[in-house]
Amino acid sequence: MTISQDKVVAMHYTVTDSKGNQLDSSVGGEPLVFLFGHGSLIPGLEQALAGKNAGDKFSANIAAADAYGERHDALTQAVPKSMFDGMEVAVGMRFRAAGPDGREQSVIILEVTEDEVVVDGNHPLSGIDLTFDVEVVMVRDATDEELDHGHVHGIDGHAGH
Repeated sequence: MTISQDKVVAMHYTVTDSKGNQLDSSVGGEPLVFLFGHGSLIPGLEQALAGKNAGDKFSANIAAADAYGERHDALTQAVPKSMFDGMEVAVGMRFRAAGPDGREQSVIILEVTEDEVVVDGNHPLSGIDLTFDVEVVMVRDATDEELDHGHVHGIDGHAGH
């Protein structure tokens, strides 16, 4: 069965950056299981998977623009430390914050000074070209319930909620 819209795909992957540093991998654990064509993967990886079959192994080089996007300097900003009143803040901490458009976004603290906290709303992998080594483990039709819900219910389609 070929990977296409509304198919359930199980795959193992290892992702590395352009220097060959491993960033994440499912190998040795449970495969990643998802509903194809519903935006659950970065665009470049979804494009690379289209038309593949169970048992296929391949590498895909994905430019930052088709992965987690380019970095946007405007998403890095200094905010008054008083906004974190009563909180211990440290470099590397992540939390949810309201973005300029009012939607919540994930931010990471880059710097803490006496008066300000510098936060970055970019995805940690933005601006990075990625390489995915992929093994397609399984491809099956999605169940009606999975299509209604827009996500998979486990590798066999019968997992409880």
